Amino acid sequence: MNKDKTVLVVDDQPGLVRLVRDNLETLQFKVIAASEGTKALDIVENEKPDLVILDIMLPGQDGYQICRRIREFSTVPIIMLTARNERADLVTGFEAGADDYVTKPFSADELLARVKAVLRRSEYQELNKYSPTFTCGDISIDFVRHEVTSQSKPVPLTPTEYRLLYYLATNAGRVMLHSDLLTKVWGPEYAGATDYLRVYIRHLRTRLEPKDSEPTYILTVPGVGYVLKCPQGQGQVNGQLPED
Repeated sequence: MNKDKTVLVVDDQPGLVRLVRDNLETLQFKVIAASEGTKALDIVENEKPDLVILDIMLPGQDGYQICRRIREFSTVPIIMLTARNERADLVTGFEAGADDYVTKPFSADELLARVKAVLRRSEYQELNKYSPTFTCGDISIDFVRHEVTSQSKPVPLTPTEYRLLYYLATNAGRVMLHSDLLTKVWGPEYAGATDYLRVYIRHLRTRLEPKDSEPTYILTVPGVGYVLKCPQGQGQVNGQLPED
């Protein structure tokens, strides 16, 4: 229930904070606010909100810097607010660790839809109640602990990165269409957002491939989608997964 969810809004514009607060509180979210990055970092570390809405333009450290610092110790879902709708900004935000972004000015309906979608992706991890594991070359996944390792070293992933890897892993050897991955990971409203998928595939390759410029696991099928290719005899989930 939303009344159990806390959202941290980080923005130095009181009017925008008030707008976001009013709309989220109508859905029974608890809202806390910070006007600059240092306070936001302290709140994330100590109060552990369920979601962060983070403006890029902040006094002192900008939103990209704050997002990177949050990712050093937390996988909390992050939605970034930007006044620009350029692909470079989208890529920079995702590479900093953001899960989604909203361009100003935005409608209340758009913001609430993004909040619900990001939280839905995050909450999906709680559905895994069995003890399945997965191995693909040097990559291992523990689906209960949501732990991923590569060459026996932990690989920290955001909730969205983990969800994307989950669908590639549970369909290892099968070509996953762009639209199918986008719908499964982000939701049906993102079915055409191939830029999202391209950036996150790059993230996973950087973290999991021995050489991300020459991937051996996460392969591109041009114009179609992606496939997780595993060595012969691997690529099967060991244990039972719950239905999605």
